[in-house]
Amino acid sequence: MKKILVIRNDKIGDFMLAWPSFAMLKQSMPDCHITALVPNYTVQLAKLCPWIDEVIVDCTAKADKSKQKQLIADIKAGQFGASINLFSTTYNALLVWKAGIKYRLAPATKIAQIFYNHRIKQKRSQSVKPEYQYNLDLIRAFLKDHNCTVVEPDAPYLTFDEKDLLEQKQKLVANLGLSHKKPWVFVHAGTGGSANNLSLDQYSDLLVGMNTGYELVVTAGPGEEEKAVQLLELVEKKGGSGVVYAKNDGLVDFTRSIACADLFMAGSTGPLHIAATLDVPTVGFFPSKRSSTPLRWLPLNSEGRHLAFCPPKGGGAEHEADMSRINVDTTLETLNPWASQYLS
Repeated sequence: MKKILVIRNDKIGDFMLAWPSFAMLKQSMPDCHITALVPNYTVQLAKLCPWIDEVIVDCTAKADKSKQKQLIADIKAGQFGASINLFSTTYNALLVWKAGIKYRLAPATKIAQIFYNHRIKQKRSQSVKPEYQYNLDLIRAFLKDHNCTVVEPDAPYLTFDEKDLLEQKQKLVANLGLSHKKPWVFVHAGTGGSANNLSLDQYSDLLVGMNTGYELVVTAGPGEEEKAVQLLELVEKKGGSGVVYAKNDGLVDFTRSIACADLFMAGSTGPLHIAATLDVPTVGFFPSKRSSTPLRWLPLNSEGRHLAFCPPKGGGAEHEADMSRINVDTTLETLNPWASQYLS
């Protein structure tokens, strides 16, 4: 069982919430060799993870049959003693079953569970605990099966050398004209195509209403630069100022930049969860419907370094997903005193 394949091949935020699982597995079984199966867009992040020894790139379920067949051959060649599917679909289940991995662990969910020979019931749809804890439950089950003492991991799950951070800060100062003397607040108004987020009007009111004296950096992922520019224009019309940060040298470079922030604000998107993995203080905006609550998608910050807001409960799922129901003035009453400890 020294060679273990761990699968978490969905979105960036989901992958970041698996980092405690990689940490627990490696710290509890220091001699194991962990290979992560991830899609191409999270490969660079996977290579940053200190508990992942090797990465296999998933061609994904949308690839043609020849590429999927080659992926199964590559997994077979890895001679894994065990697989842990943190994220289970029929596609993922068939990968490990066709590859002939002897020990196959996954949540007992959907028809896909018939392809696993080790399962645990989780009922994630009830959202009674954070996603990362559901992932950890699978690792705990694996370690119990193999008579290993569980080592509980702690934040931060990702760090950079002080020298690297200093160089990154100097780079951002030069490229964006930021001041070394003020705290930096990063805001990501994009959604990544899935997460609900505040409107640009809400964000601009919030940013102008925050205690002054900070540098505003509006970040943007691929295809989100126009939205970032619109947000900054609204902020400027309301008396604020800031810069747009839409060009970087790849995901690792962007991650280093996030590590330079004093505070990071966003919806439940990949960048928010990257920031939390670094234990940068985060402010998150979430729907209150059961599948998307602040509890279910709780970021990985250490205790006290995350603040969440969501619409009032009640009125049905559509009502609970309506982010316009988050009141900016009420939010500022909580946000300003909390943020002051990081922005003073």
